[in-house]
Amino acid sequence: MVAKPMVASRPYATYGLIGINLIIFAVCVLQARGFEMVRSQLFVDWALVKPWVADGEYWRLFTAGFLHFSVTHIAVNMISLYVLGRDLEIAIGIPRYLAVYFTALLGGSAAVMALGSGTAINAGASGAIYGLMGAVLVVVLKARVSPVPVISIIALNLVLSITIPNISLLAHVGGLVFGAAATAGIIFLPQWVLPQERRTATSVARVGWIAVAVLLVAAVAVSVGVGISYANTHILVG
Repeated sequence: MVAKPMVASRPYATYGLIGINLIIFAVCVLQARGFEMVRSQLFVDWALVKPWVADGEYWRLFTAGFLHFSVTHIAVNMISLYVLGRDLEIAIGIPRYLAVYFTALLGGSAAVMALGSGTAINAGASGAIYGLMGAVLVVVLKARVSPVPVISIIALNLVLSITIPNISLLAHVGGLVFGAAATAGIIFLPQWVLPQERRTATSVARVGWIAVAVLLVAAVAVSVGVGISYANTHILVG
C-alpha cells in the first residue's frame, strides 16, 4: 500500500516558492537601488560565504537559496521551478515536494561548503531546482517510462553549469544528488525495507520521512563540520 500524500489540483507550493523568491529579489533591488546586489543588506546578510558560515552564521545555508544576482538569474530559475515543480508537486504531494525541495537546497549548500572556494559568494535557487530534476528522474523511473529525455535535460544543464562562467556547479550537483536521494527514499526505500505485509500507508510514510530526515541531518552536519574545521584552520593560520 502506498501512503496517500496531501495532493492539490494546482501547484500551490510552487506558486508560493516563486512568490517568496520574487518578493525577496524585489526587496534586494530596492535596498541596492539597482542590481548590484552586494549593496543590499539583506543579500549580504543571507548569501552563502564559507568564512561567514564558519563564523556561526549557519542560516546562510538556507537563506542563500532565496537570493538571486540578476533579473536573468531569477527569471531562469523561476521559469525552471514552474516547469519542473507544477507537475512534480501534484504527483508526490505538497509535504513531500517541499521536503525534496529543501533537502536539495541544503544538499547544494553542503556541497559548496565541502568543496567550494572560501571567497566565493553563493546564492540562488538552482541547487533546489536541480534537486527537482533529480526527483523527476526518480518518478519517471518508478513509472517505468524512458528516462532518456530527463537524463538528457540534466546532462545539458550540467554542461551549461560547467561552460558558463560564475555558475556554482557544486550547488547544482549537490542539489541534484540530494533531491534524487530524497525522492528515492520516499518512493523506493519503503518497498526495499518493508515486507509486503507491513506496507501500510503509515509505515510507508514513516520510512520515507525517516529517509528525508537522515538526508537533511547529513547535509547540515557536513556544512557545520566543514564550517568548524574551516574556522579552526583559519584561527591556526591567522
